[in-house]
Amino acid sequence: MVLSPSRGTRFLEEVREAVTGRAALLVVGVLVLQLAFIASYVGAFHSPKPKDIPLGVVAPPRVGEELVGKLAALPGDPLDPRTVSDEAAAVRRIRERDLDAALIVDPRGDTDTLLVAGGSGASLAQATEAVVTSAEQAQRRSVKVTDVAPAASGDSRGLTSFYLVVGWCVGGYLCAAILAISAGARPANPHRAVIRLAAIALYAIGSGLLGAVIAGPVLGALPGSIAGLWGVGALVVFAVGALTLALQGLAGVVGIGLAIAIVVVLGNPSAGGAYPYPLLPPFWRTIGPALPPGAGTWSARSIAYFRGNALTCPLLVLSAWAAAGTVATLWSAAFRARKGQTERSV
Repeated sequence: MVLSPSRGTRFLEEVREAVTGRAALLVVGVLVLQLAFIASYVGAFHSPKPKDIPLGVVAPPRVGEELVGKLAALPGDPLDPRTVSDEAAAVRRIRERDLDAALIVDPRGDTDTLLVAGGSGASLAQATEAVVTSAEQAQRRSVKVTDVAPAASGDSRGLTSFYLVVGWCVGGYLCAAILAISAGARPANPHRAVIRLAAIALYAIGSGLLGAVIAGPVLGALPGSIAGLWGVGALVVFAVGALTLALQGLAGVVGIGLAIAIVVVLGNPSAGGAYPYPLLPPFWRTIGPALPPGAGTWSARSIAYFRGNALTCPLLVLSAWAAAGTVATLWSAAFRARKGQTERSV
């Protein structure tokens, strides 16, 4: 069917009205975000390889030094071995999250013991076991595995911490996005910005507690202090919410997409959840600890399985995101208010 010129013109006008230039640009942005999502997740997970797994070696001095040298020279550098004085020190350092595993050499026999921490993620423990077993077999020795920080029976493969933090992150940026949709992406003045931040803070406190209770007492999936998990959850939610508010204040509705890019596209695959940091490619392993999902996942695992050890750095990371988001939100609102006053006075 051939359209007459008048009908064809009307059709093109309807298309332009239905899909505005701004909408077309947003659709292109969505496509870019979608492709980035695919590239980030596939890039992080398609070929996990162990790299520089911190491994303690407990052995007589001469044997230990020789063994550390051999393990450090393995192809691909899967291990980062170092000598440890005794088994008790090795267990302590694993629980302090200074080591991911330790090999206890039996100088009187041919069976050594590999200490692992299932709470750090089953994939990391299994990868370490595979590398060490292969190296030991080359020396005609065998290995028995002991888990000194096992995941809870309800925490399949040690992933509950990761999924809990992902849920908290989703709540943070969705709450901020809803505030933008209901009342405008950019708060008109600092007073309204403070109100939005306060709303995010109240939401963070409530959702942090509810998430900890669901993962802990309700489902029995994650052990550890409810108060500790509550605090981490509230900080994660507020950090992500404040970040989203800040980006909305600076870029409008596009800021929601930027927040998703940081938290979901980059943050989730690099969080050390499905594959802990030593199994991720260099880019994701580098950025993971500096983003909210990675800092939150590490913190939740530390509280659940490692007696709250090694929390300082990830909590500082989350606090920095929260503070930066708060400052940027208030600054953008103040700048917009001053600009509005200037335009009205002209």
